[in-house]
Amino acid sequence: MNEMERGVAIYLGEEALNHLQSVTVGIAGAGGLGSNCAMNLVRCGFRKFVLADFDRVEKSNLNRQAFTLDQVGKLKVVALAGNMKSVNPDLEIELVSTDLNPENMDAVFMNCDAVVEALDVSVFKRAVVEAYLPSGKLVVAASGIGGTGDADAIVTRRVRDNFYMIGDMETECCAENPPFSPKVTVAAAKQADVVFSHFLDKFKSREGA
Repeated sequence: MNEMERGVAIYLGEEALNHLQSVTVGIAGAGGLGSNCAMNLVRCGFRKFVLADFDRVEKSNLNRQAFTLDQVGKLKVVALAGNMKSVNPDLEIELVSTDLNPENMDAVFMNCDAVVEALDVSVFKRAVVEAYLPSGKLVVAASGIGGTGDADAIVTRRVRDNFYMIGDMETECCAENPPFSPKVTVAAAKQADVVFSHFLDKFKSREGA
């Protein structure tokens, strides 16, 4: 256990932290949702991740994504992994620098316990859910995080025991409702909170059994 993890254990306890560190979380997309969600999960104590995204950091991403100006031009998964390891250097991160699509979706997060859907295109968002919902893995998706104002409209909906939706379910990102940091990071934090709470509750249930 390193110094960062000892700090987290002050709040969680060592046994709960060990449980979270046994969980592997897949992040489908390393943009505004995925990058901010991943950084939150690192601070919650998770250690094992699969990051999947084909894109590179652009200047236009810096208004909402967890990257810095000196990372412009880098592969997002590489940049994000570096940022995550700056918080906890002992993370175990698998990088998948590929374009996720319905054909390869099944294999990318096969060994994950949870999958966070953080993609932009609706057909690919749906592919994540369709690929992993039947598996029993925790799936946390997002819909409706564009624009400004009324951040309280971004809510957590439990659709099934292993499937949650985050967002206002209406305001998709578009020219009229661009993605901005406040609402995007609220949604990302809520995605992280679902993952965190889910596995913490599993630990507590196991301990109480």
